Order: sequence, then structure tokens, then C-alpha cells
Amino acid sequence: MRVTRLFVDHPFSSGQSVSLSEAQAHYVMNVLRMGLGDLVYLFNGCDGEWRCVIDRITRRRCSVTLEEQVTIQKSEPDLWLIFAPIKRARIDFVAAKATELGVSALIPVFTEFTDVTRVNTQRLRSNAIEAAEQCGRLSVPEVDESIKLTAVLADWPLDRQLLYCDETGSGIAINEFLAKQKATGQSKPTAILIGPEGGFSRSELDLLKERTNFTAIDLGPRILRADTAAIAALSCWQSVLGDWPGE
Repeated sequence: MRVTRLFVDHPFSSGQSVSLSEAQAHYVMNVLRMGLGDLVYLFNGCDGEWRCVIDRITRRRCSVTLEEQVTIQKSEPDLWLIFAPIKRARIDFVAAKATELGVSALIPVFTEFTDVTRVNTQRLRSNAIEAAEQCGRLSVPEVDESIKLTAVLADWPLDRQLLYCDETGSGIAINEFLAKQKATGQSKPTAILIGPEGGFSRSELDLLKERTNFTAIDLGPRILRADTAAIAALSCWQSVLGDWPGE
């Protein structure tokens, strides 16, 4: 049975009537051909997931009544993805797949070798919302405005480790590093940094190597495109330290 899930940035309470956005109303009424009394499910990242019934339809608007919370809000992995922007279709792919893989924040950064000069963060957020609706998670990752890598590193939180993909071959195999953390119980809030195609500059690598809570990781013998590297690294982290089923 197909379930229609929508993200609404609004507090929830039982019996409350919530107006859908114009785009959501169009999707529900004109794409899915739903009508009065049909069920949709809403989540807002704070109050779990609610079963709702369509209670009002006009030419361009639609509202629903919240009937019952069907899933309580759950804790999710505290995992950031920091990445150098890439061309449009592939950056959309990264935002969607990273959302499906459970990241809590998407942070685009400009490095010395980044080719892209502008990032449409609203488009990234739209892709993240759509992916969250599709994959069943109860939140949408934060999408930060693009910023220079040096600025991110200058204001780095001391309690968060950073794993950066190092194409020079000096990094530790990611699964080996994560397995050691799991074995010693040293898992902590994490960020994964993916550089641009062409890698980090020498000065950026020197800056990264200065920090004790930054670790160079290796994703294997093949040179991966930036979008592939992001998904590979996130998948490794989820399989060892994340919320995927495990031992």
C-alpha cells in the first residue's frame, strides 16, 4: 500500500488542522488525485509522524487534520557531510542520497580547486526534503549556506571528529579506522569531508593535518568521483557506527 509522506515545518498536536503548501497541495490533488477523507502522513523533524486526513480542498489549497501520532520521534545519527560543490545534477544526487544515508547536516564548502562558484541551497534543501519523505526518516538534514573551507575549519567544534578523504594515499582505510572506534567505544559526533575533483591543495592538506581530531581516510585503490566518494564514505560509517542493523 502506497503511503504519502510530507514534511511540514510546523508544530503538531492532535486534532490540529494544517494547511499544506501550494506545491504540496498541487502534488496531493493533481498528481496523486487524492480527495477529501484520504490519508496522508506528516512529519516535522520534532514530533514524530502523524496520520492525517484531508479535511478541506479548494482550487489551489488543501488542508489536513492530524488524527494520531503513529511513530514517535527517534534519535538519529549525528553525522555531517561537508563537500565541495559539483555540477548541478550530481550535487542534487549527493543531497538526496546523503539524506537517505542519515546525515544530519549538509555543508557545501569552497576549496582552492572547486570549479563551482555558486550553490543553490534552496534547491539542495528541496532535494533533501523529497528524499526524507521518500525514505521514511523523521527529519530533514540542515542545509547550510556555502562557505570557504578555511572558515569552517577555523570555527571547528572541539567535540566533533573530522574524517577527510585523502587521495594522496597517506590515509588509513576507512573501515579499519571505524572498526577500531567501535571496538574501543570511542564513537563521537562525526563529519566527513569530501574534496573537489582534483583533490585538496597542498596548503589545505597541511591545514587538515595540523588538527589532532582530524583523520585522513582512504576509500580504496580506485580514484572515485566526488559524488561516489561521498556516498561510499557515508555508507561505510553507517555500516559500522550508524543505525544500520548490525551485530
